[in-house]
Amino acid sequence: MSRRKHPHPDIEDALRHAEAQGWRIKVGGGHAWGRMYCPYNNVLCRCGEFCLVSIWSTPRVPEHHARQLRRVVDSCLLERAKHHNA
Repeated sequence: MSRRKHPHPDIEDALRHAEAQGWRIKVGGGHAWGRMYCPYNNVLCRCGEFCLVSIWSTPRVPEHHARQLRRVVDSCLLERAKHHNA
């Protein structure tokens, strides 16, 4: 099932990157445009602190928010370990 596209292209690209890494995107819910959920959701991976990330609809600097979303995905310790051991 496809999701609604984010209105800012840089953020949409970051969301596609997250989905390619197995992250789940849920649109809606509260003040955020949506949320990203880590495929591992493991407390050992950075204390589970970054396993759920809010996606803002109108951040002050959309490019910075997109970069932040990519950084969270790329910093997943369990994903890094999976690629390191392969």
